[in-house]
Amino acid sequence: MFLLTVFICLLLLTNAYFLYKYLKYRYKLRQKGLFTNWPLPKISLDQLDQVFHPNEFGPTSKAEVRFIGKGNLVVPGGTSDTEAWILSALSKNSMNIFEFGTCTGKTTYLMAVNSNADARVTTLTLAPEMIGNYNKSVDDSSESIQDALNESVFKSFLYSDTTAEKKITQLFADSKGFDETPYEGKMDLIFIDGSHAYSYVISDSEKALKMIAPNGLILWHDYRGPRETRDVFKALNQLSKKIPIKHIRETSLAVYRHPSK
Repeated sequence: MFLLTVFICLLLLTNAYFLYKYLKYRYKLRQKGLFTNWPLPKISLDQLDQVFHPNEFGPTSKAEVRFIGKGNLVVPGGTSDTEAWILSALSKNSMNIFEFGTCTGKTTYLMAVNSNADARVTTLTLAPEMIGNYNKSVDDSSESIQDALNESVFKSFLYSDTTAEKKITQLFADSKGFDETPYEGKMDLIFIDGSHAYSYVISDSEKALKMIAPNGLILWHDYRGPRETRDVFKALNQLSKKIPIKHIRETSLAVYRHPSK
C-alpha cells in the first residue's frame, strides 16, 4: 500500500511538473505574440474571389491559367502549385501588380503572363551585392534572416528573356528603404513574399496597405504557424487586430481585401 501511495504521488508530481513546463512555454510564446488570435479565420477559394466560383464540375474556365508547376521538385522559396495557381488566376483581373520578394521570378512570371496585355507587374528584391544593406532587427528570428539572405542570390530570373518580361519592372533594393509613395493607392494585387523576418513582414505590410487600391487584394505567403514561420505568424496575428486578414484553406496564404470607396 505504501509503495502504491508513493507511486501515485510521484505520478501526480510528474504530471504537475510537465503541466508547469507547458504553461510556461505557452506564456513565453504569448509574450512574443505567437499565440495571439490563432488561427486567423479561414475562407475557401470561392469566398476569396468570384474567379474561383465553381459550377457542378468544379472550377470554371474563369480560373484557367497559363502555368508552370513544380510537382515534387524542390525549388528555392517556392509556392505550392495550388498557391501559384491562385496568384495566377487573381492576376487575370489585375492591371497593377506589386510583389515584395522576387526570388526565382516564378510567381512574377506567372502573374505577368496571366494578366492583361497592358497590365504591369513590379517586383522588388535584394540583389546579391546588396546583402550588406539588409537591415535586420533584434525582433527577427535568425532563421528568417538567413532564409532571406539565401534567397537574395538571383540577378536573372525565370521570366528573363520571355515574352512576359516586357510587362515586368524589376527593382533592386532593401524593402525597408523602398519608397512606396509613387505607388500609393494604385495596386490591384500585392504579393508579400520577401524576407519573412518579423520586422520586414511588418514594414512590407505597412507599405502595402498604403499602396493597395480600393477593392484590391494583399496576399502574404508562408502563414504556417509558430514553429515553422514564427515571424510571419506573429506579424500577421498582430496585424489582424487592425485589419480583417483571413487564411485561405489548405494553403499558407493569408489575404486582405481593401474596402471599396
